[in-house]
Amino acid sequence: MNEAVRADEARYVMQTYKRAGVEFVRGEGALLFDDEGREYVDFLGGISVASVGHCHPKVVEAIRSQSAELLHVSNLFYTAPMVELAKRLSETSLGGKVFFCNSGTEANECAIKIARKHARSRGVEKPEIVSFEGDFHGRSYGSLSATPGLAANPDFAPMLPGFRSVPFDDASALREAIGPDTAAVLIEPIQGEAGVFPLSDETLLAARQACDESGALLIFDEVQTGIGRTGSLWAYEQGPVRPDVMTTAKALGGGTAIGACIGNRQTGEVLTAGDHGSTFAAGPVASGAALAVLDLVDDPAMLRRIRSLGDRLMESLSGLDQVAEVRGRGMMIGVRLAEGIDAGAVNANLLERGLVANAPRPDSLRFLPPFVLTDEQAEQALSLIAEALAGYHPVESK
Repeated sequence: MNEAVRADEARYVMQTYKRAGVEFVRGEGALLFDDEGREYVDFLGGISVASVGHCHPKVVEAIRSQSAELLHVSNLFYTAPMVELAKRLSETSLGGKVFFCNSGTEANECAIKIARKHARSRGVEKPEIVSFEGDFHGRSYGSLSATPGLAANPDFAPMLPGFRSVPFDDASALREAIGPDTAAVLIEPIQGEAGVFPLSDETLLAARQACDESGALLIFDEVQTGIGRTGSLWAYEQGPVRPDVMTTAKALGGGTAIGACIGNRQTGEVLTAGDHGSTFAAGPVASGAALAVLDLVDDPAMLRRIRSLGDRLMESLSGLDQVAEVRGRGMMIGVRLAEGIDAGAVNANLLERGLVANAPRPDSLRFLPPFVLTDEQAEQALSLIAEALAGYHPVESK
């Protein structure tokens, strides 16, 4: 890659990321191209952002046409794209009102505010929010406090009070943790950053029942699972329960920055004028891009394609000797490698071979390919994965 870019990044950019040594300059569909013209199959999608592919013509046109008309006016005025997007999100999910923001972290901050104000309205003086160990909800202080793994970092203490966690997918522990002071249960229906771990139906039902009995809200963080990633527009649609509040971002804008917190008919009324705000939220360009994304994804044929291709990918991955477990749903896939295989090393090997992926755990790979991935590109990716693993000899049987 361009060494001047590497040097300037080290000199001028805060070193909060460990970047791979590749500079990407162009994207098209499920492909990325670096500054030396090399082609890569993208099996990460910008961490579940480029779900309709890179530079999809309909998203690009929505951005281009809207940017020529109006870029920004603030939320002190009406804009039609923002209102249309709110209607679309509401009518395809919980049926209530929407708060717009710029990221998943911000969407979760809004959900936390809703939960606390709702709890206060029923007399709870010290509202508490319960989440699972391994959950990831963001990096600003409310969402960070609800993310147990990151909240344990003493360098950023003290965390906000009013948060507790229980072991992942432990229905009994969850029931015991929920009581009169519980404001909400905030959970990912499928943990993403932890390495793709779906919650069981038993635990989801336990969460719904305990929230109903205590008066707490059930909040689903669908920042990574939403907008078609699991083969339905929202992951909750394939489960046994419906949340009271839901958050989304990542894929919603097709690469533009936008997030949303969606309530049902009751929770969508909790926040009132002055309770929350965001300068750039749901600007005309980002809203226009999001509407184009929904036009593409909220389509029965597209959702069937996500489910069928995801099933084929998971079946093929399960057949590799070096793979101990395949987790996920749709095109959200986690792969646990056989004992002794370093996922980080395998991921680096894949990048060298021309496949962009992610290793969220020392033993696991994560695949979040764009939905426009072709059959040929899928087979190419599977071949690259098999080649990268071929030199390893598992020490345990599958």
